[in-house]
Amino acid sequence: MHLIPEIAQQRSRLEVLRRDLHAHPELCFNEFRTADVVAAKLTEWGIPIHRGLGTTGVVGIVKNGTSNRAIGLRADMDALPMQEANTFAHASTEPGKMHACGHDGHTAMLLAAAQHLATQRNFDGTVYLIFQPAEEGGGGAREMIKDGLFEQFPMDAVFGMHNWPGMQLGQFAASAGPVMASSNEFKITLHGKGGHAAMPHNALDPVPVACQLVQSFQTIISRNLKPIDAGVISVTMIHAGEATNVIPNRCELQGTVRTFSLAVLDQIEQRMRVMTEHICAASGLRADFAFKRNYPPTINSVAEADFARKRNYPPTINSVAEADFARQVMAGIVGAEQVLAQEPTMGAEDFSFMLQAKPGCYVFIANGDGDHRAMGHGGGPCMLHNPSYDFNDDLLPLGATYWVRLAQAWLKR
Repeated sequence: MHLIPEIAQQRSRLEVLRRDLHAHPELCFNEFRTADVVAAKLTEWGIPIHRGLGTTGVVGIVKNGTSNRAIGLRADMDALPMQEANTFAHASTEPGKMHACGHDGHTAMLLAAAQHLATQRNFDGTVYLIFQPAEEGGGGAREMIKDGLFEQFPMDAVFGMHNWPGMQLGQFAASAGPVMASSNEFKITLHGKGGHAAMPHNALDPVPVACQLVQSFQTIISRNLKPIDAGVISVTMIHAGEATNVIPNRCELQGTVRTFSLAVLDQIEQRMRVMTEHICAASGLRADFAFKRNYPPTINSVAEADFARKRNYPPTINSVAEADFARQVMAGIVGAEQVLAQEPTMGAEDFSFMLQAKPGCYVFIANGDGDHRAMGHGGGPCMLHNPSYDFNDDLLPLGATYWVRLAQAWLKR
């Protein structure tokens, strides 16, 4: 493994920084302390900054030489609204908030790269350091873009990175094409006729119809999609009734749909809509069907706009040239055998908005299997969005080295 020596020597300092961020998690669009820490560090190292894009976003600008070429490096800053199970010294001090996805580590890695780039200045061009808010459901990337990210900071390509538990420390993964799915949500309200639970023949019960819909939706995946097309339909909420002896008037279903392509998403939405309409009609019920996604916008109210803005992300699709380039840089650091193919995941990522606007690549860096966690970790596995998760500080120098080598190589091309 070929780490940058100056960065490797800073490992303990980076750990202190990362653990401080972990202990003070902030939710989407409220990353005020985190943004202050980022801005203070960048300013300390003589890096000009711009604040306020996407509410709490911070952009650092490191320039050297005369080249007009520019590259963007992005780290997310926000935490999740969940209670941490860990009790080690750097566990969350904020009840109900936790860095359970490693954004504390992402921020620390990019800060380490920023310091090295500003100190050494051994490149020709501009590196934009993008510290983004609100990845966890807030669409912070889109908000930064709407506020003029790419107009104010014109860059040729943009790159992102996420830690990935389960991969062996020292490994990377990068591939061209779709690597994360689109995130879309639906809400279906079934309108029946309530009545006494002992006399169901006098009512139109929406509950068994809701159960029928849940099962029928799964046939879309197994019988309507091509076997080689990936899609997920998950009904995650069913709300109905207030008493055990009353058949309710209505039943509400909500859930998520994940795909890697617009064509498959179109097919799933159309089949869900038709199934809902006909199954309800066969039982004498009426249904309201709402499907929220980004393609095309189906925004009819302020409430719907907020619903869509916060929850729906397009698929994350790496461009071919940038993915190949990222793999070459990784191979120079850890060896080609440690650079894996990136297995697509049905998780969603708002870096997808940046990749819609610019060529680039979103890669995974191994977080290990959880053995790095200190005494006092929770009983569960060290997986993303798990209350027992913790970022692996051993990969801080590695991630920072990747950012620096990527920027240097890209600007040298």
